[in-house]
Amino acid sequence: MNSPETQTQKKPPKTINLVKNTLDLAQSYVSVHPRLFLFILFFLIQALVISVVTRNSPPCFPDKDVVVSDHTEECLSGKVYVYDLPSMFNEDLLLHNCTDLNPWNWQCGVVSNHGYGGPAAELRPFLPENLSKSWYRTNQFALELIFHERILKHKCRTLEPESAAAFYIPFYAGLAVGKYLWTNDTSKRDWHCKMMLTWVKNQKYWKRSNGSDHFITIGRITWDFRRLTDPGKIWGSTFLNMPEMQKVTRFIIEKAPGDAHDVSVPYPTGFHPKTRETLNQWQNYARDYNRSTLFTFIGATRNWVNHDFRGLLLSYCKNESDLCRVVDCASGRCSTDSSVTLKALLGSEFCLQPRGDSFTRRSVFDCMVAGSVPVFFWKRTAYDQYEWFLPGEPESYSVYINHEEVRNGSRTIKEEIRRKREKVIETIPRIIYGMSNGGFEDAFDVAFDGVLERIKEDKEWSD
Repeated sequence: MNSPETQTQKKPPKTINLVKNTLDLAQSYVSVHPRLFLFILFFLIQALVISVVTRNSPPCFPDKDVVVSDHTEECLSGKVYVYDLPSMFNEDLLLHNCTDLNPWNWQCGVVSNHGYGGPAAELRPFLPENLSKSWYRTNQFALELIFHERILKHKCRTLEPESAAAFYIPFYAGLAVGKYLWTNDTSKRDWHCKMMLTWVKNQKYWKRSNGSDHFITIGRITWDFRRLTDPGKIWGSTFLNMPEMQKVTRFIIEKAPGDAHDVSVPYPTGFHPKTRETLNQWQNYARDYNRSTLFTFIGATRNWVNHDFRGLLLSYCKNESDLCRVVDCASGRCSTDSSVTLKALLGSEFCLQPRGDSFTRRSVFDCMVAGSVPVFFWKRTAYDQYEWFLPGEPESYSVYINHEEVRNGSRTIKEEIRRKREKVIETIPRIIYGMSNGGFEDAFDVAFDGVLERIKEDKEWSD
């Protein structure tokens, strides 16, 4: 199946001066930090490879009664019908009495402002006023609400199912399953999923296609929905293993390798501009920001993990505070005070991105929205995900270092940094969720257009 074309950029030529300047800079580091030279050399070799490669290659719920206009001529891939599910499958799952972020309760703040969250007032003291208004306290698990709201207001939504090319199921699976992930009652994790499928299977338009022209949004990683029958594998729900789900397209924040019906979409960040003008202003702000630190690492250790890689990075940054800025999130502050993380990311050339509790993490997108260049240690953190959204050439916007080859140290190549940052900043619109239709194509638009085109192609192939 074809996916929307990923962005490409004209490849810059290899420059001898860049390499010469890099060698001079690396040699200068040796005199100050002798133990860093091996790591500096590794970065230099990577830069040379990149050069050769690039030369050759408030609480609310979506309004179900939004007026829908006739945009037939603009909806070339067809229109979408949104099922009016019983509230037990979406609205009733929200925690209505906890409207702001809480590090000790992941459900808090999801309900606010259609999933975007309340204003991020903590950013007002240091961001320009015109930009701070576009930042919100967004829960990373709010994807289901954001998509639901955007689809209900989309120009290609139809209230007539007979005219629909695709059908959206507004089931908040992440909230339904997430409530019971840490309990021992596996039946509760499956109950809402089974009831929803029982309901949707009785719909006329499901029976017509057996779900192949249906899609859904899931606000948690795929592994929370793939519990196996093995008694020892008790984590999560069996939702995505259920027979009825095998033809349904799922937008999900981390997909399973090899499952073509999983389409990974960006984690929600706190940046939600309403207009193209505001987006451009933010891109210029991130581009021109004075970055005084080479690296930043934001995260907490995982003491229960053998050979904890996060702990290694945290220790490195604390020992090399002149090169690396560390934001230790062990206290939970990172999830409730975005100024702590945004200041660090804006002020750093690179952001270190080890795997999270799974291979992906929201911090990757926080990093890129801030214009910092991500450094990955596992390819599955980004390169094997988000194909519809990230540039097609990983080396154009990021650095990859195999986690097994990491050595303490650092180096800087100014031209490489500038080029990669420019690609990162160009990518920002495709990895954020704007407020409704802001006059630019954002992650929702890419996903929405992509699923319609995919279903259209499937039908044409079947015919």
